Amino acid sequence: MTENTNQQPASDKEEMAESVKRDAKGLFESVNTFIRELLDIRSETDKDQTIEDVKKDIPFKGHNAWILIFSVFVASIGLNVSSTAVVIGAMLISPLMGPIVGIGLSIAINDIDTLRRSLVNLGVMVGLSVLAATLYFWVSPLTELTPELEARTAPTILDVMVAVFGGLALIVAKSKKGTMANAIAGVAIATALMPPLCTVGYGIAEWELGYALGALYLFSINATFIALSTFIVSKLLRFPMLRYANSVKRKRTAQLASLLAILVMIPASYTFYVTLNESNAERDYKSFKANEIDANENLYLRKDFYDYNNESIKLYFDGEINEATVSDLQNEIKKYTSISDFTLAINGNKSRGIDQISKAYDRSIVQLNRVEKENEKLLDEIEDLKIQITGLETQLKEANKVVPVAVIPYASIAKDAKIRFPDLAELGYGKVQRSNFLKVDTVQVIFPKWKFQVSDSLDNVRVHALQEWITKEMKADTLYVE
Repeated sequence: MTENTNQQPASDKEEMAESVKRDAKGLFESVNTFIRELLDIRSETDKDQTIEDVKKDIPFKGHNAWILIFSVFVASIGLNVSSTAVVIGAMLISPLMGPIVGIGLSIAINDIDTLRRSLVNLGVMVGLSVLAATLYFWVSPLTELTPELEARTAPTILDVMVAVFGGLALIVAKSKKGTMANAIAGVAIATALMPPLCTVGYGIAEWELGYALGALYLFSINATFIALSTFIVSKLLRFPMLRYANSVKRKRTAQLASLLAILVMIPASYTFYVTLNESNAERDYKSFKANEIDANENLYLRKDFYDYNNESIKLYFDGEINEATVSDLQNEIKKYTSISDFTLAINGNKSRGIDQISKAYDRSIVQLNRVEKENEKLLDEIEDLKIQITGLETQLKEANKVVPVAVIPYASIAKDAKIRFPDLAELGYGKVQRSNFLKVDTVQVIFPKWKFQVSDSLDNVRVHALQEWITKEMKADTLYVE
């Protein structure tokens, strides 16, 4: 009985362990199935339709030719004025992608005729694009090297990566059942085939062959890796190989396709390797400058020359550079793997440092003198303003003064007028401004109001009598009656 009670828990533990194993195995299989279904593209790949669609995009004539020409002019204008939006628009309408995809697919399926047509059409497209761009930049009055143009003169590792992943996205989008227009348009923008060709035209028009060759190199990288990506995906998706009735021709075609694939992959791999090394070297050089020179407050770098091709770096400093500093920089550069073998030349200039200090002092003196002159000018202007304010205050005081006038005994005159002229009901008096439109005068006017209305002749008599009397009483030169 004791043994049985001891064995039961052990059995339960084994069953529990087996259950955990089964659950873990089931979870792993579920995750594995989910990932395979998530990333599987073979089930939705329409191989025959993809081949047909790629072949349709290869021919270059009629509408495609004019669209290409117009897109070249649009891209050239965008590069000329450094407008990213215009350049993107040109890339969207450019038909350059068709023959490049055709090259990769035709090599993958051993279709020599399609490969020949793709190469011919691509060559014609490139030639026409460069010719149109050269014509534009030759007649354009804007000849400055803009940032958009300069960005297409030297490829970097990022350009290679964009071409690789852009080509993969393109062929995957084309192989799906139903066209993925958004993905294809995005690849056209990302890989940027048109701007490098326009930059080649700029270099030819301005006789800057370095720009032209750099831009052509960038286009070649993009085109090569797009074709290579198409080739790889087509092989992975097992696109059907083209079969020839003649076994000798079929064998020769397969050998030729394989040879072309190898020829494409060798320079592409070498380009990727070279561009990666160049990018790493430039990154290390920037880090070396930032960490070892810019961070040192005692070093004043005036000019530097970085030459990747000759593996040399020349640094020119203001002030004297002692041997310890030279030795320290030469030791520090060995920490940066990509430029550790570069030749580092360091040049200092003691007199140059003194000159810089002297020039800085002279500039400070000149600036101080300029500030003093500006201050003196401001003080003079302040004094002038004070004088003007004083004058205005004086004028304001004069204007506010009350001019004394003679006091007119109007009340007594009014009472006397009432006695002399019994039918007078009211008597008004005031000074009125009158104008004959040539000048303005201030005159004295009385305003009588009579109790009774009489004829005009009698009214004139009493008004005239009132005017004579009141003029005499008020001792006025001129008095009007209204």
